[in-house]
Amino acid sequence: MKLFFTKTFVRNYRKLPWELQETVDKQIGQLLANPMHPSLNIKKMNDPRQIWEGRVTASYRFTFQVEGDTYVLRKVGTHDTLKNP
Repeated sequence: MKLFFTKTFVRNYRKLPWELQETVDKQIGQLLANPMHPSLNIKKMNDPRQIWEGRVTASYRFTFQVEGDTYVLRKVGTHDTLKNP
């Protein structure tokens, strides 16, 4: 699988503290290596656009879509940030 980062994801990522950015990087690596890894807790969101959510930490999540062989990373942030995925 390949990765595509939306402008929104990049903007959200840059606002995160450095330590949290490292955790996001680790979890994205897990997504590429094993999307079923328990630490990701991947689940489909209630959204007609086929958006999925993955765990970064207990408080932070990232959203993505699968388009062919590409993960389109949409947003990263707290649960409140992701109410509109």
